[in-house]
Amino acid sequence: MNNIIKKPMPQTPYPKPRLFVDADVLFAGAASPSEHSASLVVLQLAEITLIEALTSQQVITEAERNLAAKLPQALPTFRLLVSRSLQVVPNPQPEELVTYAGAADEKDLPILVAAVREKCPWLVTFNVRHFQPGHPRVAVLRPGDFIRRVRELLATW
Repeated sequence: MNNIIKKPMPQTPYPKPRLFVDADVLFAGAASPSEHSASLVVLQLAEITLIEALTSQQVITEAERNLAAKLPQALPTFRLLVSRSLQVVPNPQPEELVTYAGAADEKDLPILVAAVREKCPWLVTFNVRHFQPGHPRVAVLRPGDFIRRVRELLATW
């Protein structure tokens, strides 16, 4: 009989960064000609489980529709990235949006509300201005700015 004592893994006081990903980031990641684009790196960080990346069904539908119209050859990469990198959550119900009216462009409000509901302190998008004035619990940033934040977090360990 093997008498190896298994010690529990130490708990880190730092939770994984949790972010909400918008359609333009998914589009850019799937269509990226470079493996070093910020959008693709965000999705790869989620794939290797360094961060938790979430998105909504609305975002998936929008990104897939735009890729089908503009870059259909990127659809297989998109589907692979989604399956490996993202937790897809339901769209907010219309009644959930009422409290947040005016916090973002009407078309993008369900994305902001989903980020708030899912407790994502970051929403990553290229369309930062669409999410203004925003919500105090969600920082809206571009993919490159998020990557800089992750580097800063890693530097503190």
